[in-house]
Amino acid sequence: MTRRVAITGLGVVSPLGKDAATTWEGLVAGRSGAGPITKFDPAKLRVRFACEVKGFDPLQYIEKKEARRYDLFAQFSMGASVQAVKDSCIETTGTLDPKRVGVIIGTGTGGISTFEENMRAYVEKGPDRVSPFFVPMFMANVASALVSMRYGFQGPNYSTVSACASSGHAVGDAFRLIRSGEADVMIAGGSEAAITPLAIASFANMKALSERNDDPTTASRPFDKDRDGFVMGDGAATVILEDWDRAKARGARIYAELVGYGATADAHHITAPAPDGAGSSVHGIRRRTPIPVQRRAHFPQDPHKLPRELP
Repeated sequence: MTRRVAITGLGVVSPLGKDAATTWEGLVAGRSGAGPITKFDPAKLRVRFACEVKGFDPLQYIEKKEARRYDLFAQFSMGASVQAVKDSCIETTGTLDPKRVGVIIGTGTGGISTFEENMRAYVEKGPDRVSPFFVPMFMANVASALVSMRYGFQGPNYSTVSACASSGHAVGDAFRLIRSGEADVMIAGGSEAAITPLAIASFANMKALSERNDDPTTASRPFDKDRDGFVMGDGAATVILEDWDRAKARGARIYAELVGYGATADAHHITAPAPDGAGSSVHGIRRRTPIPVQRRAHFPQDPHKLPRELP
C-alpha cells in the first residue's frame, strides 16, 4: 500500500520568531538570530554567543504546573506542536481516529539543562535533592509523549535521536508510516534546548563551534570558505503530515507534498562527513510553486499565503 503524503500544518518556535509566520519573515529578510548568551554567565567559556529563543511564554500552551515539570526542549516542542495542530485544523474538520494519529519528535540532546541542574544538586547537596521528575524531564522521548497525551493521540509514538539529523529522521519516519498505511496523520519535527554551560563547553572544546564572539550575526556561514564552525541554537519546529486523500476530503490547506525520504550513513568519522560526499541521501519535496533561490524578493512573505493547489 502506497499513499501520497501532504503537509497540512506548521508550527515553529525559533530565535527568529515564536511562530511560523514571523520566523519565515525573518528568514526572508536575512536576519540573524545569533547574539551574546543571556541565559547564564558565559564569561569562562571560549564561545559566548548562540541563537537563543527570546520572549517565549510556555503558559500560552501549557499550565503553570506543567511548565515546572517540563524541560525547556519539551516546552518548545509543545508550543510548536500546538501551533501546528491548530494550523492544520485536524481537530475541527473531518473525523479523527486517535489510534491512527501518531507523534514523532526528534532531539539530539533532550533535557540536557535538567541533567545539568540535577547533577549539580546531587554533587553539592546530595541524592535527596535530585528531582523525582528528573528522568521524565530528561528523557528524549518525553516531548512526543507529552504531545500525544495533550491530544489523546494513540498512534506510533517515539523520539528519533541522531544528532543534527534527528528531526529529519522524525519527519521521514512519519512519512513512511502514513505512506504504508500504518497511520493517517502524524505530528513530526524536532526540538532542542542545548544552550547550556556544559553543552557549549563540550562543543567548543571539540572545535565544532564558531568563535566569532566579536561578530555573532555573521558567525553562521555554512559552505563558506571562511567557515569556522556552527552556532548553537534553541527552538522547535513541527509539521502535520497527513494522508493526501484524507486532507483533500476535509478541505485542508496543503502546503506541500512529501514524495520521498532516504536515510544513509557514510561510515566515515564521528563528526566529519566523508570528503567525497559518500553516503548522502536524497530527500524529495514537491512544493506547490517553485521558489527561485537567486532572488530573495520572490520568496512568499507569509508561508500561509501559498496557492491552494499543488499541480
